[in-house]
Amino acid sequence: MNPLTNVKNVTKLSAQELNTNTKTSWHDDYNDSAWIFIGGLPFELTEGDVITIFSQYGEPVNLNLIRDKETGRSKGYGFLCYEDQLSTIVAVDNLNGIKILGRTIRVDHAKNYTPPTITKKTDEERKKLIKEGCGPKFN
Repeated sequence: MNPLTNVKNVTKLSAQELNTNTKTSWHDDYNDSAWIFIGGLPFELTEGDVITIFSQYGEPVNLNLIRDKETGRSKGYGFLCYEDQLSTIVAVDNLNGIKILGRTIRVDHAKNYTPPTITKKTDEERKKLIKEGCGPKFN
């Protein structure tokens, strides 16, 4: 598609949204979730690394970096929750398709994500992360 045609279409949609008071952004389908999916992460990144990268677009409050149960090694994907839903839009728009350590990552909304459940095998540190998240505590 011609880039100028795309700009014209975005302008037309924006005008339509303003004039009719309707939402036309595809992000609106994800209003109910502040969770995002992150895929294609370099395996050597830690939770702290991921939070550092994603905190430039909002305040992460929870992160579930998926790890191999046997080895504990990252599987290269995870789910991150922001303090507010607007941060998910900014992160998806700005981080999807960027390269980190030579790997192109995928960032998208996660509409129906729920954090993992606590089982008998869940260690204490993991239980605390699942219950409280990894973000700052506000009084």
